[in-house]
Amino acid sequence: MRSDRRGRRGTALAFLAVVAFLSPAAAYAGPPFLTDDPEPTETGHWEIYGPVVEIEGRGGDFGGSTGVEINYGAAPDLQLTAGVPVGYVHDAAGWRSGTGDLELSAKYRFYHDEAAGLSVAAFPGITLPTSTNGMGNGKVTALLPVWIQKDAGPWSVFGGAGYAINSGPGNRDYWTGGVAVTRQVSERLLIGIEADRQGPDALGGRASTSLGFGAILQLPAPFRILASGGPTFDDGHGKAGYHGFVALGLDF
Repeated sequence: MRSDRRGRRGTALAFLAVVAFLSPAAAYAGPPFLTDDPEPTETGHWEIYGPVVEIEGRGGDFGGSTGVEINYGAAPDLQLTAGVPVGYVHDAAGWRSGTGDLELSAKYRFYHDEAAGLSVAAFPGITLPTSTNGMGNGKVTALLPVWIQKDAGPWSVFGGAGYAINSGPGNRDYWTGGVAVTRQVSERLLIGIEADRQGPDALGGRASTSLGFGAILQLPAPFRILASGGPTFDDGHGKAGYHGFVALGLDF
């Protein structure tokens, strides 16, 4: 699921050259993008994403997870997050599935200048080895990122980077980061694009760059639909892969 927030950074400048859309409104981000943002859930409120379906792969070989992500505004500028996934894999051997690793994280926004539209937050998280059937690392892992966001009317630019502690046989620690641009095009619709970079997460592995397009459609309160997807390019590998995310959001 999305709490490791998976790769970040990369070939951003050309990708982020967008044509202006229309209409003013407050912009916000986070899910469904790979790149995260520093905005915490409002104090005393809940944001629940479920069912969440994530997928990544190349051709007929793919894997991902489905489950629920729960966010709670525990205090001013503090968000607590838990992810409960079920993992799945499809390859030449067929389908496999099992429970995933439990994901726990805390987002703390330590700088916020509303007049300047600027925020900065740390969002450290860990995964606990609760998986079955090989759907997790079997070890405690962690991600230690910092995220920054600049708002300007209906536009938001956000991104950051972090260090992933990736325990487990054959695994290696890595850096990951990304940048995204979103625009609130109407009261009901937000769209955005992103570029995401992740270092090799396994011995002998390859770094990768993911590009993506995302959208959030507000339904009758308190529901919304979130979706994103795009290509993933492994360094030194000619054939592009893909990634995708879709979820039902509930805010109250």
